[in-house]
Amino acid sequence: MTDQVKPPYDDDQLVATLKDRAVRLLVRREHSAFELRRKLRKSAPEPVVNRVLDELREEGAQSDQRFAEMVCRTRVRNGRGPVRLRYELNEHRISAEIIEASMMVYEDEWCARARDARVRKFGSEPPADYREWARQARFLQQRGFTAEQIGRFTRYE
Repeated sequence: MTDQVKPPYDDDQLVATLKDRAVRLLVRREHSAFELRRKLRKSAPEPVVNRVLDELREEGAQSDQRFAEMVCRTRVRNGRGPVRLRYELNEHRISAEIIEASMMVYEDEWCARARDARVRKFGSEPPADYREWARQARFLQQRGFTAEQIGRFTRYE
């Protein structure tokens, strides 16, 4: 008779422990499934992590849709543009459908948001020359606004 080494946890106990950890993370702020998977994988094998994530999704505790909406809301409030938002959400492995649905709310506001970001940084006066215009355009481009959105209102005299 051979003694087999038992793991310190059985699967149900490990699932409960990981689920508790995941819920504590989600209470602080929304997390994407990708982000939670990355954090939980350090403590358990992939099949257990997948089971925990499936349960959290079914219970409504984790939602990539809610995560995307939260990211869009906070980043737009902080003066970020659509290019930057898409990039960040893609980094979290959010599906294209969820990204588009989350960003659709701001579709008609991007130019106004770019103008507001420029005014907050540089004031309401238009750029005096090409060099200043280019500096302001680079700033907005780094914030994630498209050339079309930037060009609609940034003119120099």
